[in-house]
Amino acid sequence: MFGKKTDKSYDIDSLIGENIKILGKVEGKGNIRIDGSIEGDIDCKGDVILGETGRVKGNIYCRDLSLGGNVEGNVKSSGKLTLLSTGKLIGDAEVASLIVHEDAFFHGSCKMVEEGGKSQNINVEEKGNRV
Repeated sequence: MFGKKTDKSYDIDSLIGENIKILGKVEGKGNIRIDGSIEGDIDCKGDVILGETGRVKGNIYCRDLSLGGNVEGNVKSSGKLTLLSTGKLIGDAEVASLIVHEDAFFHGSCKMVEEGGKSQNINVEEKGNRV
């Protein structure tokens, strides 16, 4: 009643199932959950949820990204990037907020964007290490 709500439930507008493979660019305004694979860029005005079986080979532009699968490409999030323990990101990230769970894999650099347009670069020096 008085505590902060920590569980965020998502209204999913589109679902790409585990047995679906998309070749090409995906665009949308709503939230999308990906359990299949996409070879191409994703430009989503809403949130992107990449499940454990989800695979993306391309860049992702979105509001919030919850990453439980594999991404080979760059991520630009106007909000929060959450790397879950099963998540793997090979590429650079530009985000306002970064959350990395134990055993998540990140190989690339991260540019933190603050309010007002200021940014700060953070480089991941050692290749292939778990964060």
